[in-house]
Amino acid sequence: MIPFAKAHACGNDFLIVTEDAAARRDWAELTRRLCARNTGVGADGIEFFAWTGSKSGRIRLHNADGSIAEISGNGTRCVAAWMSSMTGAKAGDELRIETDAGMRICRVNHVETDGVYSVEVTSGMGIPSASRKQVLLADGRTVDGIAISTGNPHFVIAVDDPGFSVAGSAWQEIGAKICVHPDFPHQTNVEFLRIVSPAEIEIRIFERGVGPTTSSGTGTSASATAAIAFHNCKSPLRVLAPGGAQTVSWHGTGSELELTGPATLIARGEAWCG
Repeated sequence: MIPFAKAHACGNDFLIVTEDAAARRDWAELTRRLCARNTGVGADGIEFFAWTGSKSGRIRLHNADGSIAEISGNGTRCVAAWMSSMTGAKAGDELRIETDAGMRICRVNHVETDGVYSVEVTSGMGIPSASRKQVLLADGRTVDGIAISTGNPHFVIAVDDPGFSVAGSAWQEIGAKICVHPDFPHQTNVEFLRIVSPAEIEIRIFERGVGPTTSSGTGTSASATAAIAFHNCKSPLRVLAPGGAQTVSWHGTGSELELTGPATLIARGEAWCG
């Protein structure tokens, strides 16, 4: 049996499994089994966790397909919510979480315990980098976007269509093509950005190793970076995804981006794993 906790951030759901519980197991195979929506617990990925101090830990993320990802902003926030519950954290407390993209400091803004355990967290997301890029698809179409690193790779495409279509095709189709495009040897996350106002944007997300998702912390961060750096949007910026809204504060090139949003614990349990 494998003990786990499950949490979600704007519908982007993760399992949290300690490294001790997963010792001597194939983490990729374990992730595929537990994340299966119909035959497992169901999740977008597993954060494998180890404590490094009373309010600090490290995580290693596997996507639902078993592949390794450098970081998930929402996954990190879900771990912060779980750590908060384990340590009795209160508003103002800071939790330190080491990821494969570097250390992330998560500040607890609010803890809700009335019928649910939900935490609002502001996370440092590192210093993003961004540059314009054009991708040539196999059918000869070109797609203009912004290549962004938030510790993991993103390609952000600005759209005008409320349905987020690109070059006459659904965003899910374009996202699937660009995700595995040869220009991105390690694949890439793909976001579709529609500007609502200088203070608000709306996005859709095709996540590497997962597919379409309701939310993404690093995708929200990347989209906000593109909107502020290239489309005259302002910080703080409200970013609305199908799973809910998050807020990004970023003061431009060379400064760290901060992401604020909720994370909610769903369940604790044990899973049969053979």
